[in-house]
Amino acid sequence: MKISFVVFVYFFALSVSFSQVKKAPAYPLITHDPYFSIWSFNDQLNAEPTRHWTGAEHSLYGTVSVDGKTYTFLGQPISEASTLVPSGNEAEARVHYTFEKPAPNWNAENFLAEPWQSGLAPLGSDVENAAPKTKWTSKEVWVICDFELKEIPEGKVQLNIFYDDDVQVYLNGALAYECSPCYVNDYVIREISDVAAKSLKIGKNRMSIHCTNDRGPGFIDAGLISRGKMTAPEKATQKSLNVTATQTNYTFTAGAIDVSVTFTSPLLMDELEVLSRPASYITYSVKSNDGNSHNVQLELQAAGQIAANNSTQKIQFNNFEIQDLNVSQAGTIDQPVLQRKGDNVRIDWGYAYLVTPPKFGVKKIIDNRLTSAFDFRKVGSQAAEAHSILAYDDIYSVQYFGKDLRAWWRRNESMTANQMLLNAEKDYDRLMKKCESFDRKLFADAKTSGGETYAQLCVIAYRQAVAAHKLVAKPDGSLLFFSKENFSNGSIGTVDVTYPSAPLFLYYNPELLKGMLEFIFEYSESGRWAKPFAAHDLGTYPLANGQTYPEDMPVEECGNMIILTTAIANREGNASYAEKHWKMLTTWVEFLKKEGFDPGNQLCTDDFAGHLARNANLSVKSIVAMAGYGKLARMLGQSSIADEYESLAKSLAKKWMALANDGDHYSLAFGAPNTWSQKYNLVWDEILDLKIFPLEVAENEIAYYLKKQNAFGLPLDSRMTYTKSDWILWTATLASSRKDFEAIINPIFKYVTETPTRVPLSDWHETINGKQVGFQARSVVGGYFIKMLKKK
Repeated sequence: MKISFVVFVYFFALSVSFSQVKKAPAYPLITHDPYFSIWSFNDQLNAEPTRHWTGAEHSLYGTVSVDGKTYTFLGQPISEASTLVPSGNEAEARVHYTFEKPAPNWNAENFLAEPWQSGLAPLGSDVENAAPKTKWTSKEVWVICDFELKEIPEGKVQLNIFYDDDVQVYLNGALAYECSPCYVNDYVIREISDVAAKSLKIGKNRMSIHCTNDRGPGFIDAGLISRGKMTAPEKATQKSLNVTATQTNYTFTAGAIDVSVTFTSPLLMDELEVLSRPASYITYSVKSNDGNSHNVQLELQAAGQIAANNSTQKIQFNNFEIQDLNVSQAGTIDQPVLQRKGDNVRIDWGYAYLVTPPKFGVKKIIDNRLTSAFDFRKVGSQAAEAHSILAYDDIYSVQYFGKDLRAWWRRNESMTANQMLLNAEKDYDRLMKKCESFDRKLFADAKTSGGETYAQLCVIAYRQAVAAHKLVAKPDGSLLFFSKENFSNGSIGTVDVTYPSAPLFLYYNPELLKGMLEFIFEYSESGRWAKPFAAHDLGTYPLANGQTYPEDMPVEECGNMIILTTAIANREGNASYAEKHWKMLTTWVEFLKKEGFDPGNQLCTDDFAGHLARNANLSVKSIVAMAGYGKLARMLGQSSIADEYESLAKSLAKKWMALANDGDHYSLAFGAPNTWSQKYNLVWDEILDLKIFPLEVAENEIAYYLKKQNAFGLPLDSRMTYTKSDWILWTATLASSRKDFEAIINPIFKYVTETPTRVPLSDWHETINGKQVGFQARSVVGGYFIKMLKKK
């Protein structure tokens, strides 16, 4: 009986590990940090190229040959880009332009452009990552560029464009591309319409562009690139897809062979060396499905684009051996270390590595590719297994007040990329077992906390939340854990991004949360930030040299810093971290005591909704923060201060209930009847065991929210129908019953599995149709773990 019970438990555990999540907006493949991040944006792994989280192609291409016939199981054939029409950034490009609205036929192929002004592209004002050659400061500009083609390329033609803000591009009078409202802060590759591509001809051609600058600096420049025509082999048939916290597994049939491919990023928070190490494993398993033996070879290619910001940058490739490992290496020729910053950008310094271990591995070199190849020879019904390692060494990761910092794994100067690869290979067997064990436990713990649907949401969020950070070492050996505001504004170390993501890190390793707060404390304590409230951010990723966000969030960020410091003390059972920063915490709580209860007209973390005075949810944050400060004081033996702030918080809570009362719920803002909002900040009152607000506040709110839900979730508040899924999980955690909790999170699961927007999970979406409104791949989905944190 004991033996059969163990066997049952073992196979049950395996079934949990390999039957967790079947559907997501996009699927994590290689996930380590904001630069080293490759995803599949399609349910079928071999339907389209794999991409960086921003959407730029970061191509992985996998094929398996069975008895001489080749099948594609991963991505699409990698085609090299060449410049067809250079942008003004690449070469001298003379254009005609006007700032006055032209005739309606301005975009026609034969429009007379000579009367317009003449100058060199790019046009604009000073922006990050590029420089204009012609000044443009008005709201609109129209640009015409004539170019000659000696031949029509056989492959795909794409735009290489930098636009700020909205843009329309025409080729020979045909609309090629348009985007509104939008902007980018660097050169990006964009697809063009079929009709525009077909309009290209030998001889003279014309590109006509209209760019609108609604806000901030303006910039426009464009060129064309072409990609060689590639013929893909027959696709292997995808049979299954399964996502766990650290792994994504696919199975295929390729003729008489079954193929399993597993992508593992070992983001294990109890091993910071491994968490920081930028090395993912790709495991292949092949076996016969017809009872016969077959000759099988498998190959993985990776594009050099993984090491570049865009496809026009020149890449240098190298191949070498480290002990018994075959290694392919790629990096830009220029190597502009820490010279590029911004949001929609990718790394263009450091080196990508694709490693082939000796088991079944064969040395194969392909020009302009990273390559890993295996010869399984004769494969029968017993599976044969091999793996590759895809890694990235960024040399230096973050600049911190003028000092270039290394990643945590590289904090000792004796550590090299070669040694990192050897360590990753040495750890393969151990980490694969540990990842599978961790994935099973995460799912089981989340299911116990909030049910199976909740567990699936946590699985989908895990790798995204962790990989939106970079773990670096200060010169003194202490750690900093920087987030990037992906597709928000590119800020680094934003406090109100740390706040929603914090539950994940509090649950698994509070040291990482300290690493997310420490630089904000230091910013104020050093005197660089002299205001009596906490900063919003530390710069624009990866340059952490001081706040770059144009407006402060005084109550928001003070409340966040105090609440999270209290949460660390609550989690660790002591207030030693708070004691280290007590003077700063005192300055901030005194600011809240003066300004926090009835906030002035200011932004909160939901800044996309605009300024709001007397924000009731922001007031809750302030009250909870003051109570948290009181709890910290009591833990530090400062009883009189503790009594003062606990008493103050309780009295303010009663006052809040009177001012925000709107009948059967509480209003969006004081003095704003017939409004409502999610009071997600209230969740910390219970998690931190503060007991400031009566239970009826949360109970009344939950009952009201259940009447306001739409198909894809509960709106953020009464002003709009969009929402933030991280806040919904916090709001749901206010519910006292599992039934109400599930009723609030189920529409989020519907959104995650049915959204038509196929990008790494967006936390800001429409509750009516499930479409992304903005943001993607952000760390804030770490907030999904708040139900687990509450239970813990």
